[in-house]
Amino acid sequence: MSASAFARHEATLAGLRRKGRLRALLPRQGVDFASNDYLGLADAPRLKAAISAAMEGGVPVGAGGSRLLRGNHSEHEALEREAASFFGAGKALYFGSGYAANTALFSTLPQRGDLIVHDALIHASVHEGIAAGRAGAVAVRHNDVEAFDRAISDWRRAGGRGQPWIAVESLYSMDGDRAALGALAEIAERHEGFLVVDEAHATGVLGPGGRGLAAGRANVLTLHTCGKALGLSGALLGLPAVLADYLVNRARSFIYSTAPSPLVAAGVREALRMLADEPERRARLASLTELAGECLRSRLGMDASGSQILPVRIGDNARALRIAERMREQGFDIRAIRPPTVPDGTARLRISITLNVDEGQISDMFERLAAVMARET
Repeated sequence: MSASAFARHEATLAGLRRKGRLRALLPRQGVDFASNDYLGLADAPRLKAAISAAMEGGVPVGAGGSRLLRGNHSEHEALEREAASFFGAGKALYFGSGYAANTALFSTLPQRGDLIVHDALIHASVHEGIAAGRAGAVAVRHNDVEAFDRAISDWRRAGGRGQPWIAVESLYSMDGDRAALGALAEIAERHEGFLVVDEAHATGVLGPGGRGLAAGRANVLTLHTCGKALGLSGALLGLPAVLADYLVNRARSFIYSTAPSPLVAAGVREALRMLADEPERRARLASLTELAGECLRSRLGMDASGSQILPVRIGDNARALRIAERMREQGFDIRAIRPPTVPDGTARLRISITLNVDEGQISDMFERLAAVMARET
C-alpha cells in the first residue's frame, strides 16, 4: 500500500498537532493526581482477595459470549440484584462500560417523537447514544435549570407529543460541580418525563452511603460506573424493570457485545459491600478534598469546585500541555484536558483527589504547581 493511502489521516493528525490537540498515550508515573480511583479501591487487598476467592470457586475470567447466549453468568445476575437493592432501583443492568451503557440507553429508550434535553457539558457517550437514536435532542446551557423547563415547554407548544428525557451528570467530570437534581426531577415529573442521571463521578463518593446524589428519587434513571470509585470496570444502569427488559430486547450494544467478565462482576459485588462496610474511606476523601480546595485558593487564587475534581483553568492548549509536562517531570501525574473534551478556550489541568495521596503530597503538589504556572506563561 502506498504512503498516499494514509495522507488524509496524517493531515488530520498534523492539524491536531498544530492546534495543541494531539493526544498520546502516557505511562503511569509519579503521584496520582489524574485517576478516578477516588476511594483507592483499584489496588485494595480486600478486592484482590474477593476476586481470588471467586476464581478459586470456579468463576471464569471470561464470559464466552453475549448475555443472551451462554455469556449470562450467575455473578452477573447476583450483582444486578444486589446493585438494584443498594441503589434503590427497580432493576439494574450490568454493561461492560459506562460508554456502552449510555449509548444503549439513549439510542434505545427515547422513542421517535420524544425529546432529549441535555446539559451542554454532558458526557460524550450520551451524544453517541442520541446520534444513534430516533428522538429529537436539544442542548441547554450548563446547569441552567430554567433552560431545561423552557426547552420542554417550547417543544410542547410547537406540537411535541412524546415524552421528554432530561439528561445530566450529578457531578460533572471536568468541572467538579453538581446538578440541581431536585429541581430537575420536579421539572421531569411536571412534564411527565424522565430524568436520567449519570452518577459516574458521584457513585461511591457522594450521597447516603455512597449511593450517589440521585438516590431515592422517583422517575429517575441512574448510571453508576464501576471503573471510578468502585475500582473495577463496567457500569450499572438503575431503572424500572420494564425498561431494563426493553434494553435486553432492543439495545444493540447490549445484545451484540460479549458479556463483561463474571470475575469482574464478583469484584464489583465486593466493592459495593466495601462502600457499606468502610465509610471511613469517604470521610477521608472528604478531608483531603477540603485541604486541596484550601490549597487551590491560597496558592493559585482560584475557587474550589467543592468536590474531588478540581479544574485548574489555563485557557491556552499549548500552555496547559507544558505545565502538565513540567509537573510530571517533578513527580506528579497531572494531565491536561483540551478541546473538544472541554469547550474551546478552557483547556485545563484536571486535578483529581484520591486516597492514593496524602496531605503532604497535596500541599507539595500545589506549591510546585504555583511555581510552574508562574514560569510557564
